[in-house]
Amino acid sequence: MLYDPTERRIRSFVTRAGRLSTAQERALNDFGPQYMVDYNKAPLDFEQVFGRKAPVVLEIGFGMGQTTAHIAKLMPEKDFIGVEVHTPGVGSLLKLCGEENIGNLRVIQHDAVEVLRDMIPAGSLAGVHIYFPDPWHKARHNKRRLIQPAFVKTLCDHLAPGGYIHLATDWEDYAVQMLEVLSAEPALRNTADGYAPQPSYRPLTKFENRGLKLGHGVWDLVFEKK
Repeated sequence: MLYDPTERRIRSFVTRAGRLSTAQERALNDFGPQYMVDYNKAPLDFEQVFGRKAPVVLEIGFGMGQTTAHIAKLMPEKDFIGVEVHTPGVGSLLKLCGEENIGNLRVIQHDAVEVLRDMIPAGSLAGVHIYFPDPWHKARHNKRRLIQPAFVKTLCDHLAPGGYIHLATDWEDYAVQMLEVLSAEPALRNTADGYAPQPSYRPLTKFENRGLKLGHGVWDLVFEKK
């Protein structure tokens, strides 16, 4: 795993510089003040952040944000917080938020482990989405994967009773690991017999569509907190 001496803990991602497009940079400037929430070592007041009381879903690692925006628009009765470390993805999602006036979505650009630890109150989340996390597909790198027992326990601690964790991956051996780890967590129950059917709210990405046409599999898992 990756060691950060400033935090003295393991990181499950690599920060890649990425190149900002003009549109992404403009979105950061124009829409950032409205949609971004600064990282702070203090619990968030969701009602203050969104201006209402509603179930809150956390998405970890939203990539370029198309799926996040789609789901937030599809579920206006819920509020969504997307966490991502890579600036181009943050700019891309902010562009969608601003252009499509998505009022029930906020963005935090920071490490999700620290956001969970410092900003998300215990037992407060209605759901957690983690779609296509880095598979670290080489065997010697598997230990860097995000979905590990300790992290899943942390997610459970931040879920309300009846809250859910929805994972998706296109790497079969990671899907097997995900199923084993979630099944072993005593606070969770599987909503399916093994892997779940793809929930209707999760859209297929272009990358995913291309993989399916080539015969690649995609595995969804949906577990609920007891």
